[in-house]
Amino acid sequence: MGPGPGSACAITLNSVLTPEQQRLYQDPLVIQRLLREARTIAVVGLSSDPQRASWFVASYLKKAGYKVIPVNPKADRILGERAYPDLASIPEPVDMVDVFRPAAECLSVARQAVAIKAKALWLQLRLVNIEAAELAATAGLTVVVDRCVKMEHGRYRGRLHWAGMNTEIISARKARLT
Repeated sequence: MGPGPGSACAITLNSVLTPEQQRLYQDPLVIQRLLREARTIAVVGLSSDPQRASWFVASYLKKAGYKVIPVNPKADRILGERAYPDLASIPEPVDMVDVFRPAAECLSVARQAVAIKAKALWLQLRLVNIEAAELAATAGLTVVVDRCVKMEHGRYRGRLHWAGMNTEIISARKARLT
């Protein structure tokens, strides 16, 4: 779903998306709502290798209190959780499908996300497939494209600046640990 009326979407210079696509798929208010409401995240392409970005992100999400469901046909368990070969094999509702697969595979993953009635599809940083995004959005899923869920979580939970990163958020309020 695109941004709602009155939403503030800053255009980001480091995105490969057009300004219109950024408004549709990178709206800060939509991202904040999604991070606040999602509880169960299926991570498609989650690697069992701790050196991979997918493992690092999923580990962070798990520590942040989300239920992480690994989707990897080559693994039995990752991060202590049972891994599933595909989204259709997951026996419980999924709030968000976080994708760490090549862009060419995203349309198939989007179709699976729609089929299992996931609430959102998140294509990780530098992962762009507009056809997949449009299919998911048309089916009623919230869609985020070309953003890292870990970085966005850190940005809006007030922790990203601890690592010296510019969050583009100015606040005098001290961040609460949750």
